[in-house]
Amino acid sequence: MWGGFFLVIPLITVHFVDGLGWAAASIGLVLGLRQLTQQGLTVFGGAWADRLGPKPLILAGCLIRTLGFGWMGFVSSLPELLAASVLAGIGGGLFDAPKSAAITAVTRPEHRARMFSLISIAGNLGMVTGPLLGAWMLSLGFQRASLVAASAYLVAFVLMLVTLPHLRPPPSQQTGMGGLKTALNDRVFRNFTLMLCGYFLLSTQLNVAVTLRAVELAGTGATGPLYALSAGLAVVLQYPLLRLAERHFRVRHVLVAAVLLVGLALGLMGLTRTFAQLLACVALYSFGTMLVFPMQQTLTARLAPPSMVGSYFGFSAISLGLGGAVGNFVGGALVDAGTRLQFPLLPWLTFALVALATAAGLGAVLREIPTREQMEARQKA
Repeated sequence: MWGGFFLVIPLITVHFVDGLGWAAASIGLVLGLRQLTQQGLTVFGGAWADRLGPKPLILAGCLIRTLGFGWMGFVSSLPELLAASVLAGIGGGLFDAPKSAAITAVTRPEHRARMFSLISIAGNLGMVTGPLLGAWMLSLGFQRASLVAASAYLVAFVLMLVTLPHLRPPPSQQTGMGGLKTALNDRVFRNFTLMLCGYFLLSTQLNVAVTLRAVELAGTGATGPLYALSAGLAVVLQYPLLRLAERHFRVRHVLVAAVLLVGLALGLMGLTRTFAQLLACVALYSFGTMLVFPMQQTLTARLAPPSMVGSYFGFSAISLGLGGAVGNFVGGALVDAGTRLQFPLLPWLTFALVALATAAGLGAVLREIPTREQMEARQKA
């Protein structure tokens, strides 16, 4: 699924702007609308999963995204492309949080961090292979590329239809939209989600400030090695690094340390003078980001009541949506401000300070979250 996503999304700009001469702003609107649709619907997708079970929502999401991506290859106007993009976003919003709820339901607590790590590795593998396949497919035409991307979700639909158990909760435990209200009123989880907005502001900088710095140092061809290094390291090292961290440290300590590592790497990027130095900082940055996702997902699963896991994962999408949206804007604005003020360190120092504030906030919040051993002791009692 990730491979199909990264096969077609980068090609939208290439095909419609470079190939057909559409305005770049219009394609920015298309891509932004898809992300906004998906993140907005993810909040509710998790709550629906608590009521219906995750399987029907995952299957429906795969089919709807198949239609959305397939339609993109046949559009001839901006309104059509916007509609296809919204359809693709709806599909993603339906399967995103239910996917995490399903993983939580079918894995034991002590294995969840590893499973979320494997899911993240799969995403990074798709991030590496998707654009490579898309670049080759473009020579065969955007229409064929969009159909191949759509087929990835159709294959996923068939596989999960056959293999994923139907995990619908009993009627007495179905919460519907009440799960979102519970998540909102859960002070510890609400603060945890809000603190993570700071991290997602930082994580988007690979696409904004870090990419601009790479192009400044090595030209437009630098983006390929940049993304390949980040995703490649995650594919190779994320799982063993996670196992090592799990063996020696608590989840909360790993999460805070990972956020600090991301901030340190971004701060050091302001001191780089060569592309090789920047890549070394990107490697450090990747070590941090590859640990945050499985730890965040594990803690979300730990905090969620058993009948509201989908709602909690849906609510947690707010941190990605809000932090990512602000990060995209702020990253570019800080780079521009640093250039205008002749203070190029401005964005990088700001990112480091955001990381310090985020880590401090997370440290305070996480002290209130019980460990897995404490949770198990409570359940036995």
